[in-house]
Amino acid sequence: MRFRDEKILIREACEFDFQKIVDINDAEVRHTSPMNIGQLHDLNRLSDYHKVAEIAGNITAFLLAMRENCSYRSDNYQWFSARYANFLYIDRIVVDAKFSGLKIGTMLYQNIFEYARSNRISLLTCEYNTIPPNEPSRQFHEKFGFKEVGEQWLAARTKKVSMQAAEIEHYDD
Repeated sequence: MRFRDEKILIREACEFDFQKIVDINDAEVRHTSPMNIGQLHDLNRLSDYHKVAEIAGNITAFLLAMRENCSYRSDNYQWFSARYANFLYIDRIVVDAKFSGLKIGTMLYQNIFEYARSNRISLLTCEYNTIPPNEPSRQFHEKFGFKEVGEQWLAARTKKVSMQAAEIEHYDD
């Protein structure tokens, strides 16, 4: 791959990136949920963390996350909100398949863990599909110390998700 030796930049998402973010999301919609530009604007407004990975000017991935006490109406966010007082909910992370194997998802997760530590956030939360199964996501989250804290059926019981949480270690200054 021609991008293998290029520097990967993790930066704040901006409106200029939104169409590419929607395109990346659409390509992997079977593992996430649909999102159009209008919905992305709403999610961006609610987000506490919205970053992209960029290689040689190409948006290759994005990660979008919300803090507790925001007005996000997602069933999964609401599930965590009912149970935890201090958390950062990872709504979605999507890597463009053309850039797989470059550890971009790992870099984004390392960045969000550092963000959580520096902002005294106690818990990172997310979910992934177990029906239909998303084994790569299960393995990925396991590497970062996520543990199942519940499960939930969605979409008229056609989709089941594993509710996951990872505790954040804080280091005293």
